[in-house]
Amino acid sequence: MARKNDYDYFDKFVELSEYCCTAAKMLEETLDNYNAGELQQKMKLMHDIEHEADLKGHEITRKLAHEFITPIEREDIILLVHEIDDITDCIEDVLSHMYMFNVLQIKEEAIRFCKIIVKSCEALKETLVEFKNFRKSKEIHKGIVIVNRLEEDGDNLYIEAMRTLHLNSNDAIELMNWTIGYNRLEKCCDACEEAVNVVESIVMKNS
Repeated sequence: MARKNDYDYFDKFVELSEYCCTAAKMLEETLDNYNAGELQQKMKLMHDIEHEADLKGHEITRKLAHEFITPIEREDIILLVHEIDDITDCIEDVLSHMYMFNVLQIKEEAIRFCKIIVKSCEALKETLVEFKNFRKSKEIHKGIVIVNRLEEDGDNLYIEAMRTLHLNSNDAIELMNWTIGYNRLEKCCDACEEAVNVVESIVMKNS
């Protein structure tokens, strides 16, 4: 009798998404209670999260290299791992930007962005929990819709934030700092949408 393979890729996708959620909550907490003097320490903690996420991603791809049969196409597993991991990278980039450009005060729009990012990561995780049973699940499409709607919220906030910035500031450094900052925050929302779109594509191919 063949030995049952107890390595569950769907569970591993959920585990990988947990790093996104942890990173998003840390970013939100950091910006909510912003202290520029603590940024270097916060960056170290964030990098530790990102590094652990990388290790989890490598574990999945190493396992995949030795598998003959996989529950979904190998290329889709690799792509989804990459897209989920990219979210954590994007979140880390926001904090790195605050440190590199010595941002001293946080704008209200940035905090609003963080709340969208946290909700997006949580909705992605819930979608991935349902992913294992995608042929029967009635909830997976709801999760996909939620993440896409949150990305639209992020787009609208980005437009609003950029307009407010350019209406209220004539300072070239502030304009540069926050143009880059808002771009990086908006990219986090995009990364969540890209990951959930991969899930949707896999569901469509295998249904």
